[in-house]
Amino acid sequence: MTKTKRPQWQKNVWALWFGNFATGAGASMSMPFLPLFINEMGNFPKWQLTLYAGLAFSSVFLSQAIVSPLWGSLADRTGRKPMLLRASIGMTISATLTGLSTNVWMLIAIRLIQGTFSGYINNAYALVASEVPRDQSGRTMGALTTGNVGGQLIGPIIGGYLSGVFGYRLPFYMFGFMMLLASLSTWIFVKEDFKPIKKAAKTGIKDAFVGIKHKRVVVAMIVSSMLIMAATTSINPIISLFVKELMHNHGNIAFTSGIIAALPGIATLFSAPYLGRLGDHVGPEKILLAGLIFSAVVFFPMFFVTTVLMLGILRFLIGIANAALLPITQTVMTLEAPARSVSRIFSYNQSFQAIGAVVGPMLASGVAGVLDYRYVFLMTTILVVINLLVVVIAYKKDKVKITSTSA
Repeated sequence: MTKTKRPQWQKNVWALWFGNFATGAGASMSMPFLPLFINEMGNFPKWQLTLYAGLAFSSVFLSQAIVSPLWGSLADRTGRKPMLLRASIGMTISATLTGLSTNVWMLIAIRLIQGTFSGYINNAYALVASEVPRDQSGRTMGALTTGNVGGQLIGPIIGGYLSGVFGYRLPFYMFGFMMLLASLSTWIFVKEDFKPIKKAAKTGIKDAFVGIKHKRVVVAMIVSSMLIMAATTSINPIISLFVKELMHNHGNIAFTSGIIAALPGIATLFSAPYLGRLGDHVGPEKILLAGLIFSAVVFFPMFFVTTVLMLGILRFLIGIANAALLPITQTVMTLEAPARSVSRIFSYNQSFQAIGAVVGPMLASGVAGVLDYRYVFLMTTILVVINLLVVVIAYKKDKVKITSTSA
């Protein structure tokens, strides 16, 4: 009896899962401690420290938002694998250089450059989306998400330990090494059966949406991705500083911050595949709406936390909500976008995610600098409620359009 050969798309999923894991682990290994690293570069007052932390977090996403559509258009011509290699090799170099920064402005500048080379995870989604059978898209996207989330889970814990023992520079060097491994894995194991669009074909925004039946829903998913990123990244510039305040500046702050940063990843890691399968059965709309409602319910009580334990429990719960958000928006776009423009749709999505990752931390830095760290959670709750309204209105209008057309 001959053994059934595993299809190439499944092999690609495993290789890209590792690439997503390396990207998530490397990035999260240093990010929770970036404010503490900046604090070592000078004697900054609270408002200035939160401002610099916000700029350092946001700079990489600002440049990413600008260049992502360009990379997406190029991917539709050259394939997703070259874009994956471009991203992983670029981050290998830029992450290593970040660890060599001697002042805060050099740090911000290098991260700005890093953003022009990022985009590994979104290109991984785009490659898989173009190949996966439609009836397995939800569970496959959920499984692919566990790679990134698993990395985000283990990264802060390892980074917290390394930072506490060896200082804040080593995690950046580890990030570079992880991306080197991702580059090798992608180069050796990922094979893409790519058919480029004709050079004469249009590659504008309007052309990318040609063939999409539910355009309002796809646009809503892109806007939703932006608001999700704004909400989830808003705490990044202040998480270690807030933990430091809750611990009254005693104990191993870096390691504790790493644990707090990792807790959402634990919940997402276990719940994302289940919610992905559930979405295949009941529809992604219901999962997304439930996730947004649950997210608002969890974010709001964070305003009142007085201990690290309370913050940790709520952060764990927000991880369950996260599993029902970004993976589901990716699934909707996978189902709706035609193969000829899937890279551009995902690149627009990445640009909006990047915009959210700029707006969220900068708003949080302003709120924390003017008011207090805990007011960031009220701001985040408002963003989630706005997101919920956007999704509800888009689905409602699309259903009206479908009904009237069929009539």
